[in-house]
Amino acid sequence: MDMDSASSVVLQALTQATSQDTAVLKPAEEQLRQWETQPGFYSVLLNIFNNHMLDVNVRWLAVLYFKNGIDRYWRRVAPHALSEEEKTSLRAGLITNFNEPVNQIATQIAVLIAKVARLDCPRQWPELIPILLESVKGQDGLQQHRAMLTFYHVTKTLASKRLAQDRRLFQDLASGIYSFACSLWSHYTDCFLQQIYGRDEAAALNSLERTLLSLKGEDNRKHTNCHKPENLTEKQFICRQVGPDGTCREKLEKMIILYTKVLLDFLEYHPCAFIPLIQRSLEFAVSYVFTPAGEGVTFERFIVQCMNLIKMIVKNDAYKLAKNIEDNKPENLEAHEIKTAFFTHPTLTEIGRRLVSHYFLLTEEELAMWEEDPESFAVEETGGDSWKYSLRPCTEVLFLDIFHNYSQTLTPVLLDMKNALFSITSTIVSIVTDSLIFCLYLSAVYNAVGLAAYELFDNVDFDQWFKNQLLGELQVSHHRYKLIRRRVIWLIGQWISVKFKSDLRPLLYEIILSLMQDPDLVVRIETATTLNPLTHFPPVDDFEFRTEQFLPYLESIFGLLFQLLQQVTECDTKMQVLHVISCVIERVNNQIRPYVGCLVQYLPLLWKQSEEHNMLRCAILTTLIHLVQGLGAESKNLYPFLLPVIQLSTDVSQPPHVYLLEDGLELWLVTLENSPAVTPELLRIFQNMSALLELSSENLRTCFQIVNAYIYLSATEFLQNYAESLCHSFSDLLKDITNEGQVQVLKVVEIALKVSPILGAHMFQPLLPAVFRGIVDGERYPVVMSTYLGIMGRILLQNSSFFSTLLSQMASESRQKVDQLLGVVIEMWVDRMDNITQPERRKLSSLALLSLLPSDNSVIQDKFCGIVNICVEALHDVMTEDTETGTFKDCMLMSQFEEPKLSEDEEPPTEQDKRKKLLALEDPVHSVSLQQFVYEKLKAQQALIGDQSFGVLMETVDTELVRQLQEFLQGL
Repeated sequence: MDMDSASSVVLQALTQATSQDTAVLKPAEEQLRQWETQPGFYSVLLNIFNNHMLDVNVRWLAVLYFKNGIDRYWRRVAPHALSEEEKTSLRAGLITNFNEPVNQIATQIAVLIAKVARLDCPRQWPELIPILLESVKGQDGLQQHRAMLTFYHVTKTLASKRLAQDRRLFQDLASGIYSFACSLWSHYTDCFLQQIYGRDEAAALNSLERTLLSLKGEDNRKHTNCHKPENLTEKQFICRQVGPDGTCREKLEKMIILYTKVLLDFLEYHPCAFIPLIQRSLEFAVSYVFTPAGEGVTFERFIVQCMNLIKMIVKNDAYKLAKNIEDNKPENLEAHEIKTAFFTHPTLTEIGRRLVSHYFLLTEEELAMWEEDPESFAVEETGGDSWKYSLRPCTEVLFLDIFHNYSQTLTPVLLDMKNALFSITSTIVSIVTDSLIFCLYLSAVYNAVGLAAYELFDNVDFDQWFKNQLLGELQVSHHRYKLIRRRVIWLIGQWISVKFKSDLRPLLYEIILSLMQDPDLVVRIETATTLNPLTHFPPVDDFEFRTEQFLPYLESIFGLLFQLLQQVTECDTKMQVLHVISCVIERVNNQIRPYVGCLVQYLPLLWKQSEEHNMLRCAILTTLIHLVQGLGAESKNLYPFLLPVIQLSTDVSQPPHVYLLEDGLELWLVTLENSPAVTPELLRIFQNMSALLELSSENLRTCFQIVNAYIYLSATEFLQNYAESLCHSFSDLLKDITNEGQVQVLKVVEIALKVSPILGAHMFQPLLPAVFRGIVDGERYPVVMSTYLGIMGRILLQNSSFFSTLLSQMASESRQKVDQLLGVVIEMWVDRMDNITQPERRKLSSLALLSLLPSDNSVIQDKFCGIVNICVEALHDVMTEDTETGTFKDCMLMSQFEEPKLSEDEEPPTEQDKRKKLLALEDPVHSVSLQQFVYEKLKAQQALIGDQSFGVLMETVDTELVRQLQEFLQGL
């Protein structure tokens, strides 16, 4: 079929594909899909969308099909890849002319040219950039604009490539075109300014569009090492000739934001190259944000960008002096001198005062939001990177950085503002009823004092201020004074971990109780949030949380928190309140039990309602984790709700697991740790584990902890049900895992052997030959070898018949005699004893090797010296001397004694802790005296082979070791 007839057929299909009738649309789409892999299809599409006479919708669709084809078939290695001949023809056709009349289609063509450039430029398409530059220089207005649009998308795409070779190529390209882009930008900026002064708005808009495109191209080179941004500060764009409603205004503001973004990017990526611009950038930003120059012409995003510029210059490490003078580079000194000369006392004072008195004031929009949508106001995002985009967090971060870097100058300024307010405290109530602005100003100053709490530590007696002023302000009930009640309780939260006497806490709990019943929802939410720093473990003892102080208020506060949780409706607010509830439960632990009934009943309903809100479900999971820890064994009553939640959260076949898995695993673990007994449902959830182990993700450690918890909980039932699948999963894991990961896997086997020596060895039998071979081969990683010996020690000591069977199996495989292989194992064990660092395992090794005695086996007798050597080493590890009697006692022995009394900050033992304690009481390591065991085994050996032969054996042992052994065994 020739090109004309092919074009006709494709054109017809594209026309039908734009139909609203699905009976026409669907067959056309299917036909086009079949043609996607046919040679010549994309050449036809190119002819169609380049034909300006055709219907716009048809041409638009042709561009989209072409663009999708680049993603699928342009790469040489792609299935059904386009031929090199057709690609050469297509590349030439894409840049023959830049005269597309329709803006939207022009943008799409620019994007698809950029997609091809990403794959082919400059190697297969060296002519692209020269042709673009030539077209940009042309006189034709449309061609020039379209070429600039394409140039922008091409440079943006090339700048995004990350391979070192690609980055070098782009760097070379950027070096070549940068000065040209700058001159374009400068030229069109001049044109715009002349035209706007001449009231030629249409021409000004045209120039502004080109200025914006050239500046976007400028922005794309931030990742290169081209350091010539000086021209960017030559023009100031705030033009009073453009009114707030002028048609140029929106594009002008876009360009201003892009201009400041270019400056910020240069500053971030090339701070040293930016040094010549520090002075002008600071003058520019500070004048518009902190002087009357900005009045009437600035707008919010521009203010944010300027503040970020100031912040990044103030905070940049490259502009600070090093602690050691000799470490300072010339550029450090130059930048520091520029900053010092600029940030004079008057400048800093003005910035500090204006930040607080102007930018910290709540705006009319914020006050309206408080009234109309209090929850959104109360939980407005201020963390993370919000300072980069939002005015309020931006001003606060700038204040913090400037205050931290210039605290000597700004501390007196802020204290003056605070003290001026303190002097009129007696007239506050009368003032507030008449003056909203006073409330706003007071709130702003308190905000500043709260943010700067750590810097003001030595300058503010917070306890006195709390008692003499803040306490009184919290009791002013006037409606307008809610601004202050909310800010004061926030302020106290900021100072809690800085400077607040523990003795004042009961008074604060009284206030919290009162404010949690405040008529205003924002005040209630802020008060609840204050409980977070109150209940945290503080860094200094003077400010510590004392449970006995809090307990009298626990029931009331918890009830009010639950009430608030029910009252709020937004997901973010519920998450915030749940977080507070979690902190309280975590802090008081099992003392929460009498008060959680209402919460336990409500959480299933909240879980059901939050089906579409995974982050809220994460908050519920966190609350459940602390709830289970607080309830202990009583958490079994939650199983009808708890277990399905764990099941869903840890099922990798369910989409929500992406969000819920980490918290779900943690909840699963604490549920097992606090479970009094296994249930069929609890056992059934383990079916989720195989898929989780296959993921080999960062959650693997928690997965192993869960397996261990099941073993401690009910080894027999668990191993009988799941050991086979676990062995399979572990075998796969051990093939491709780090040494630390191997140790985690093997520890599970070790725990199974500790809990159930007979069943554990039988169930994990497939993994044990590798452990045996690791010992014989002398595994070179000490931690792995230590674990191998721990596993083999358990088997030898507590399941000797299995050890014999395994030894025979391994001897048969390696075609060695059993005794010969046993000798190798003992020799390696003795040789690598130093790999074992844990005293429990060192004692276990000595008990295990001693269990080979008494024996008349010549190999064992041949290794007798090594066995005694290990025993003496272990005795040194575990024996403590009674200074009064001069006798030795095994310090690892445990007896059944009463639980030690817990200190206030110690958490009560979990059910798993109790299970481990009972297991330890039966464990030979903790129930058998090593001293006694050594004595009995040596006596038995002596009895077996006779005094004379035993004497010959003992002569093989170093005399100093014999002396130490006799010292340990004296009195037996």
